[in-house]
Amino acid sequence: MSNGIVLLLSGPNLNLLGEREPEVYGTATLDDHVATAQRTAEAHGLVLEHLQSNAEADLVEAVHGARGRCAAIVVNAGALTHYAWSLHDALAAFDGVVVELHLSNPNAREPWRHTSVVAPVADGSIVGFGGHGYALALEAVARLLSS
Repeated sequence: MSNGIVLLLSGPNLNLLGEREPEVYGTATLDDHVATAQRTAEAHGLVLEHLQSNAEADLVEAVHGARGRCAAIVVNAGALTHYAWSLHDALAAFDGVVVELHLSNPNAREPWRHTSVVAPVADGSIVGFGGHGYALALEAVARLLSS
């Protein structure tokens, strides 16, 4: 698929970035991270769409809507990463590139965060790089789409 649309999905509580646990997630807001992703996408000739939702169903519907329309999905599913099998199944049915993204490194945190149901259906994961992860994820998408 060469249409160059990338869907950036942000899961539960990411709307609180900048306020929630700044020692873990930093002080940048979700809007700051989306702006970084937008600039990186544009630098690669990609179009970025963003959706944040605290509801699993909204994210699943967004993935369904991306099928046949988007070239890639970057997903920071937040806590849904660890148990949202419906999101796993939706991403498995998506034909484009999928990149999992996390500000923190879940593997260096509580044991329940060590399991990702997104990783098995993603082309790769960007974790632990804070806000830089948004640029890295879009760079990865651009490279995967051009290869």
